[in-house]
Amino acid sequence: MKRLILLLLAAFLAMPSLFADEGMWLPSLIAQRIPDMQSKGFRLTAEDIYSVNQASLKDAVVLFGSGCTGELVSDEGLLFTNHHCGFSYIQRHSSLEHDYLKDGFWAMNRKEELPNKGLTVSFLERMDDVTSAVLSGWDPSMTEKQRDSLVRVNSSGLVSKAVSGGKGLRASVEALFYGNQYFLFVYKVFRDVRLVGAPPSSIGKFGGDTDNWMWPRHTGDFSIFRIYADKDNNPADYSEDNVPYRPKKSFKISRAGVKEGDFTFVYGCPGSTKEYVTSDEVRYVAEISDPAKIALRTKRLDIQKKYMNADPAVRIQYASKNASTANAWKKWQGEAKGILKNHTVDAKKAYEKAFREWAAGTRYEGVLDRLESLYARRNPYYLAYEYYTETIRSVELLRFASSVAADLGRPEALSETVNSFFKDYCQPIDEEIFTAMLDAFDKEVPDEFKPSWFKERLAEFGGVKTCREALYANTLFTDRAKVAALTEKDRDLVLSDPAYRVYEAFYRWYYDELRPVINDVNREIRLAYRDYMQGQMDFEKDKAFYPDANLTLRVAYGHVEGYSPADGIDYYPVSTLKGIIEKDNPDIYDYNIPQTLRDLYAKGGLENQPVCFLATNHTTGGNSGSPVLNADGNLIGINFDRVWEGTMSDIDFDPEICRNISLDIRYLLFNIEQIGHASYLFDEMNFVD
Repeated sequence: MKRLILLLLAAFLAMPSLFADEGMWLPSLIAQRIPDMQSKGFRLTAEDIYSVNQASLKDAVVLFGSGCTGELVSDEGLLFTNHHCGFSYIQRHSSLEHDYLKDGFWAMNRKEELPNKGLTVSFLERMDDVTSAVLSGWDPSMTEKQRDSLVRVNSSGLVSKAVSGGKGLRASVEALFYGNQYFLFVYKVFRDVRLVGAPPSSIGKFGGDTDNWMWPRHTGDFSIFRIYADKDNNPADYSEDNVPYRPKKSFKISRAGVKEGDFTFVYGCPGSTKEYVTSDEVRYVAEISDPAKIALRTKRLDIQKKYMNADPAVRIQYASKNASTANAWKKWQGEAKGILKNHTVDAKKAYEKAFREWAAGTRYEGVLDRLESLYARRNPYYLAYEYYTETIRSVELLRFASSVAADLGRPEALSETVNSFFKDYCQPIDEEIFTAMLDAFDKEVPDEFKPSWFKERLAEFGGVKTCREALYANTLFTDRAKVAALTEKDRDLVLSDPAYRVYEAFYRWYYDELRPVINDVNREIRLAYRDYMQGQMDFEKDKAFYPDANLTLRVAYGHVEGYSPADGIDYYPVSTLKGIIEKDNPDIYDYNIPQTLRDLYAKGGLENQPVCFLATNHTTGGNSGSPVLNADGNLIGINFDRVWEGTMSDIDFDPEICRNISLDIRYLLFNIEQIGHASYLFDEMNFVD
């Protein structure tokens, strides 16, 4: 009977779901999924999605910066992404005189478009399975160190060959399925990307942290950029002589709208998922790591908001910092809650029990015991590391001191570091964060994982507050003129400064005491996961596995659908302008919409203006800004978020509750025309109804 139950469980696990839209699929292998996609309404072919022989949809998608996605919407390099993806660049251009965060920005011609130093977009040229080439020369008698060395050498050769003879090319070899497979990704990187338009933050960030990760959502989360190239259409540094890039492909824009049940297709660059980890890793995330980080960030956010609410200049300075801090903070809350509600740890344990029984007598026997032992060794050190990153590294002055020391002897770099820091620095905020974070570190990190000198210094000063007062009173790094005047001859002065010494002492503690243990154990964990991952694939031979996200281009497909997060609550899959007006409140910053929008609504006829919609696509960080396409491959929206109850989808995708949130493209067009008065941009777009 026990054997029968095990076989039935394995058969159930192997059955492909008829309804679940889980998966982040490699475009080059999408032909394997096309029958399923077409059965759900898709009307294109695998060659339409990904091709190296002709223009395909992949050629209209970019990695925006180093952590978002964007899409080409014209043959003149016009690009859409999220407002929060372009936020830091909008903020850099903003001041009290030109508050583009508050008022929005709209270039009325090409000359008014604003350059963004350091911003790049990357087009995927091709992706190839290079597993055989990467492992060429390997045999099972090699040690793991020898295997790693071989992989590095072979990968380096593949990368060098891939980028030779091409302008602006970048390549990387990525391990998939924990090193059971390797793919080469080749990109063309453009370095002249200019801001074209952005709505006021009261539209682009409407709802702020209150609505972040929540539904119903009414955020116009978009910004518009343009890619420039040299006269030969090749990547080039910023120059007034550059011209708009002519892409191989741009998306047609559908104004037909969406309805429940419509096929949806997200094409983007998801950042990181951990779908195949063990119950030990899930328990650490939900019960230890997430709660600790949430508590620390709550303290920081409360301090920042107190000063931001009191001073408009500080609000501009800390807008990007605060949003960045809050994003993960709220996501972790939903993730931990979702894992608990979904009983993910128990489900993982049940799977592991079945796997253990199946693996008895095979080469996979004992792999789960190895992982359990390794996590027990790693977790105390890793938690101390997470406290270090969330506390010490969150103090701006300490990080600034380290950056200045690194830039000494490089006048241009130092000048840029100094200007960037003081433009957006509020010392009272930093001092309060210093006190709150070091106090938390002292109280919550076990004594055996604290630096010995830290305990001694606290005893010497009589506490964190006195230590802070002494540091900020005696450091030179709060004086802009003094820091700007530093040269290589002042290195001893910099290295003896109390701010630098505190940062460096903590860093040395991390580097010498935590990092070696974490790296050694993580290396063993990765090796064990390589076996466990292959074991899972052998255990469930009929299951279609997709590799964890790693910021490479992926396809996720599903359909428009609402959800029910709790008993008695059913959410519709669309939101409208009526909901914005219902939330509008001039006394609350997150809900204070522009007067222009109120006036437009008061004229009537806009109650059903679409704003956002839900779908079942499997997305994560990095998918921000991804094009959301219909069954014909036309643009219907821009992905920007997930629902709070489903943020555990990085670990456990539940088709009943996991939803991605997208901006309806019609609301973007409405804002271009009615808020930005920049409808000239429509002239270069290709619309279909």
